[in-house]
Amino acid sequence: MKPSTRYSIISLIFAAVTFSATARDIEQDEALRLRQQGEIMSFENVLKVVTERYPGARLLGAELEEDDDDYIYEIELVTRERVVRELEVDARTGKILEDEEDN
Repeated sequence: MKPSTRYSIISLIFAAVTFSATARDIEQDEALRLRQQGEIMSFENVLKVVTERYPGARLLGAELEEDDDDYIYEIELVTRERVVRELEVDARTGKILEDEEDN
């Protein structure tokens, strides 16, 4: 492998790691403040959106993160069919941004 190709591959890996590490977990106190200020939807309202898509699903876990000034709820649930799903929901609008099966 040519040195320039090796350098390019290393640069791409570094960029991917750097970009994926930009999200910041939001603590409960800050989430409450954001909710009171109207910056984000309540978790209860976001959960309604998710359970409309997956009626009868059980919540396994949830986090609120900030990524490039966007607030995202990351939600993990198990459906009635016992399929574990990971969803990303825009905390301002309730729009489901990603929905994938967790392997």
